Amino acid sequence: MAAHKKKKGEAAVRIQNRRARYEYHILETVEAGISLLGTEVKSVRAGKVQLRDSYVDFVRGEAFLVAAHISPYSHGNRENHDPERRRKLLLHRREIEKYFGRVQQKGFAMVPLSMYVSGNRIKVELALAQGKKLHDKRASEREREMQREVAETLNRKDW
Repeated sequence: MAAHKKKKGEAAVRIQNRRARYEYHILETVEAGISLLGTEVKSVRAGKVQLRDSYVDFVRGEAFLVAAHISPYSHGNRENHDPERRRKLLLHRREIEKYFGRVQQKGFAMVPLSMYVSGNRIKVELALAQGKKLHDKRASEREREMQREVAETLNRKDW
């Protein structure tokens, strides 16, 4: 087993929610801590997380990550966690109030972009986002295709 040397401050495990960038216009991002159980931490460190349909819900002045799937730990026992439980996000009160006010407006949502290990803490990168229309998604596809073609042309060795 080869040891991976990581630089100071480098995130060891980074789980991306690529679907969020396709479905939403990202307006603002914020980093939040997350309250997890022991077996959940081990599963996150193993990269067994699915953020695809998850979102942030605000309940009684607290923020929760909903519908994020963290697979049960493979070596866990009866103390294993529920994979789809609500998990409390650790944000400052002013941040919660600010984003709660923005999410109340029509068309806005808070979605996770990524989850990563930072030192011995697990962080979630959240985004204040606005849903894209179908024509916006098509435009994003076209733009990505054009960038791919340009990169392909520049990497070609026959000219």
